[in-house]
Amino acid sequence: MTHWQEATIMHEWSIIDHPTDAELDVISDGVTRFGRAQAVGGNARPVACLVRDGSEIVAGGSGRTEFNRLFINYLWVTDALREQGIGSQILGTLESEAIARGCTDALIETLSDQTAALYGRLGYQPLAIIPNFVGPFTRHILIKQLGKHSA
Repeated sequence: MTHWQEATIMHEWSIIDHPTDAELDVISDGVTRFGRAQAVGGNARPVACLVRDGSEIVAGGSGRTEFNRLFINYLWVTDALREQGIGSQILGTLESEAIARGCTDALIETLSDQTAALYGRLGYQPLAIIPNFVGPFTRHILIKQLGKHSA
């Protein structure tokens, strides 16, 4: 027996086409816990900016601050409110909070060339561009200097 076969004798392996959200969460949570254990001194703190119409969230952005950087995970505006500057305002609000937390830069990603161009107009500079990352979509990874470090 090979080492791999010995290691798998006690475990049931499966390949599934339609994992549940709970099954995917186990993997995601495991990776996050492992990474957090490695990131000594990271002090990750979630951050979000929500725009409501009554009790309904109609736009928002979220991410975390850690190691003096704002990591923006999501930025969304409902279709009816797009192209009114709300997304830019949300981004600015997240950046202001990050500065208050001591962050010196912000990192954001998108698969939209149009959105990447908007981020460029807002002071973000490309770090990496990966063509055909997902089908025809290009992955854009951008960074912006914040606060007194801004250009």
